[in-house]
Amino acid sequence: VQLVESGGGLVQPGGSLRLSCAGSGFTFSSYTMTWYRQTPRKEREFVALISSNAGTTNYADSVKGRFTISRDNAKNTVYLQMNSLKPEDTALYYCKPFSIAYWGQGTQVTVSS
Repeated sequence: VQLVESGGGLVQPGGSLRLSCAGSGFTFSSYTMTWYRQTPRKEREFVALISSNAGTTNYADSVKGRFTISRDNAKNTVYLQMNSLKPEDTALYYCKPFSIAYWGQGTQVTVSS
């Protein structure tokens, strides 16, 4: 299994970023995919989920209405569009297949003025 997250960076409050996660080594299109995030002061927390056929999505209350998860099974990639970013969204963001115990290296998102 390989997961490569990208798209993080430094953004001002209220700004937007789009994260990408390319998966390989497993049948990407068969798996529900998730995004998690972690800060040094908190345990890793769930952010969003999308079912294998993109028919179902679910979000943490803290990001609902601001973040959108999507996927392109032809490209083995899952995305996280993040709008109206807040300083408390600052974290290392990871993607993960729902039922596979493997984490990539993550991509850092920093929201600061």
